[in-house]
Amino acid sequence: MTETGTQTDTETLDVPLAPLRPALEAVLMVADQPLDHLVLASAVGYPPGEVADALEGLAAEYAEQDRGFDLRNVAGGWRYYTREELAPVVEKFVLDGQQARLTQAALETLSVVAYRQPVSRARVSAVRGVNVDGVMRTLLTRGLVEERGTDAESGALLYGTTSIFLERLGLTDVDQLPALAPYLPEADALDEIASGGVA
Repeated sequence: MTETGTQTDTETLDVPLAPLRPALEAVLMVADQPLDHLVLASAVGYPPGEVADALEGLAAEYAEQDRGFDLRNVAGGWRYYTREELAPVVEKFVLDGQQARLTQAALETLSVVAYRQPVSRARVSAVRGVNVDGVMRTLLTRGLVEERGTDAESGALLYGTTSIFLERLGLTDVDQLPALAPYLPEADALDEIASGGVA
């Protein structure tokens, strides 16, 4: 009975040993900070000496193959880094590619800011009918919206659009934004909606 129990415990605790280099690559791929060879050895189940040699080998292999990334030992830990000469490509992707994809909520919030600027978050939330804190953070991070001082009465931060926003729309000034009036319902229709009437 003891023997069976021991076998069961061993089978439960054992993790299949993966090939060393692919195992190191998999762990390093998800690491959010540099990892030293001892931590990596513990993670992949190989002796530290073998792991250290394998890391050096991987770093040399990537450099020799002219990959888009390097494996570097920095500040006592190993981590993947984009190769320096490819930094402009990564920068273009981050600044252009990501900013082009805005959610519907972000587009609506950006529209309110554009047409009502300078405007507070509370006012944008009131117009949209939902909390816009998260969306505003996204727009600020992407450089489409910026702080424009504070409201004299409430002390709330005010926001407006940036030159990047104008550049994306091909405008030189916010005065060139299309007029909203043609897209709004007539006053009579608004009155009917407000009173619950049906056309």
